[in-house]
Amino acid sequence: MNAEELKNLQAPLKEQYRERPESAMITLKAQGEIGQGISCKVETGKALIEAGLHPATGGDGMLACSGDMLLEALVACAGVTLRAVSTAIGVDITGGTVKAEGDLDFRGTLGVSKEAAVGFKTIRLSFSLQSNASEEQMQTIAKLTERYCVVYQTLVKGAQVETEFTC
Repeated sequence: MNAEELKNLQAPLKEQYRERPESAMITLKAQGEIGQGISCKVETGKALIEAGLHPATGGDGMLACSGDMLLEALVACAGVTLRAVSTAIGVDITGGTVKAEGDLDFRGTLGVSKEAAVGFKTIRLSFSLQSNASEEQMQTIAKLTERYCVVYQTLVKGAQVETEFTC
């Protein structure tokens, strides 16, 4: 896809969202079924992923770790966003990798230490790209990727989470 094709694809959506801002508010959903043992089966739309305990919390490593899935979502979103913004500004990215890694202190999630936070302390996102882009173009791509990546912005800014338990 080139810049013109992307603009043509997105133009009617942008116009609709300008004219009717409420039509841009979409609720994305995820659902999982509590599985056997300590697991949860999550439908991704393309496959079924079964998540379980990380080996650092007693898992055997055979099930997906939700922390890994969070990092994978960040990588996927950042990679797609990078492709979209580079295409939109006419910069050819011929290949590369996007990596995310995060530091967790498992004492927090296991309740071993109240001083140890539950969750990632630090997440590092890196891009190694093949492109003939100038330094200025790469700075623009970096800025726009950070600005428009949904998962990145959610992690950086946080989101209000409402929880409900029913029986």
